[in-house]
Amino acid sequence: MERFARFKMSALDVGIALLLLFVGIAGTHGASASQDGGRDADALAFALVVIATLPFALRSRYPRTVLVVSGAALLSYLAADYPYGPIMFTILVISFTLGYRLPHRIALRWVGGYWALVALVSVFRLLDDPGDFWRQATAGAVGSLAAFAAPLAVGAALKTRRESQADVRAAQARRAVSEERLRMAQELHDSVGHGLAVIAMQAGVALHVLDRNPEKVRAALEAIRDTSKASLDGLRAELQVLRSPVTDAAPRRPDLGLAELDVLLDRIRAGGVEVDADVEGHTDLPPDIDVAAYRIVQESLTNVLRHAAATRAEVRIRRSGDELLLDVSDDGVGGAPPGPSSSPEGDGSGTGIAGMRARAEALGGRLQAGPRGGGGFAVHARLPLVDADRAPDMSGSTS
Repeated sequence: MERFARFKMSALDVGIALLLLFVGIAGTHGASASQDGGRDADALAFALVVIATLPFALRSRYPRTVLVVSGAALLSYLAADYPYGPIMFTILVISFTLGYRLPHRIALRWVGGYWALVALVSVFRLLDDPGDFWRQATAGAVGSLAAFAAPLAVGAALKTRRESQADVRAAQARRAVSEERLRMAQELHDSVGHGLAVIAMQAGVALHVLDRNPEKVRAALEAIRDTSKASLDGLRAELQVLRSPVTDAAPRRPDLGLAELDVLLDRIRAGGVEVDADVEGHTDLPPDIDVAAYRIVQESLTNVLRHAAATRAEVRIRRSGDELLLDVSDDGVGGAPPGPSSSPEGDGSGTGIAGMRARAEALGGRLQAGPRGGGGFAVHARLPLVDADRAPDMSGSTS
C-alpha cells in the first residue's frame, strides 16, 4: 500500500513537471512577442525553462533541491532580461510544495529567501526605466509577495490538516487498544476471579468434611476440576487474542450469556450458598445486553462467595417495559470489605462493583449496590432494551 502511494505520488509529480514544461515552452515565445523591451526568447531562454520545470518530477521527495535548481534557472532567466512568462508558474508550485512538505518555520525561511532574491532581480530589471521606478518596484514587490505567500499558506494549511487527521487516527487506534485491554482485564477478572472464588469455597468444604463424608469431598473436587477447567479455557482464549496479530486475531470463544445461568447457579449452590432464582424474559435479548446481564449476576454472586459470609442468595431477572431488571441479594454481613475490587464505589479500575456499574452505564443503564436495610447486600441493575442495537458494543469495556 505504501509502495502504491509512492508510485501515485511520483506519477503526480511527473505529470506536474510535464505540464509546467509544456506551458513554459508553449507560452514563452508568445510572452516574448507580446511584451515590449527585454530580450527575445532564444535557445538559452527555452533551456532555462526546461531546467526550471523538469526538477518538479522530484518535488515530493526533494523539495528544497527542486527549489534550488528551479530557482537558479528562474533567477538566471530574469537576470538575462527575458520577458515574464509561464516560467513564473514554478513559483506557485514550489511555494505550495514547501508549505505542504516542510515544517512551517523552515518552509517560511526558504520561500522568504527565494522571494527576496526574485524581488531583488526584478528591481534591477526596472533600473532601465527610472521615471516610473518606485511605482513599478512597489507594485512588483507586492504582487510577487502574494504569488509566494498564497500558495505557501495553502500548502501549510493542508499540511496541518493532514497531520491533524493522522493524529486523530493515531488517537483512535490508541483508544481502541486501551479499550481492548480494559475489556480483557474485565473479562479475566470476571471469569478467573469467579472461578477462584468457587474453587476456594469448594476446597474449604472438602477440608471441612474430609474425614466424615468422602462423597461430598468427591463432589467438591469434581466441582473444583470443572471450574478450574472453565477458568483456564477463558484465560487461554484471552491470551490467544493477545498473541495473535491485530490483522489476523484468533477467534474468541463465544461470550457467555443468560443461557448459561443455570450452570452458574449450580456452581454457587455447590459452594454452600442456597440460591433462589426467579428468571423470566431473558430470551431473545440483544447480545450486548445478554453478556452484560450474565456478567453482572456472575460478579454479584462471586462477591457473595468471597465477602458476604451468606447462606442464601436471591436472583431475580425480569423485563419491565423497555428495560431488563436484575436483582441479586443475600443475607450476609451487609457489605463488602474495603478494597478496589469489592467496595461499592470501587477505584475506577474496572473490577468488582465498579466494573459492573461500568458495564451497565456503557449500555445506557444504571446499577446500584449497597447494604440492605434488613441485613445483607443487594445489587440492582436496569439495562435498556430499546435501541440497544445502536448502543456501543462495550459490554466488555470499562472505559
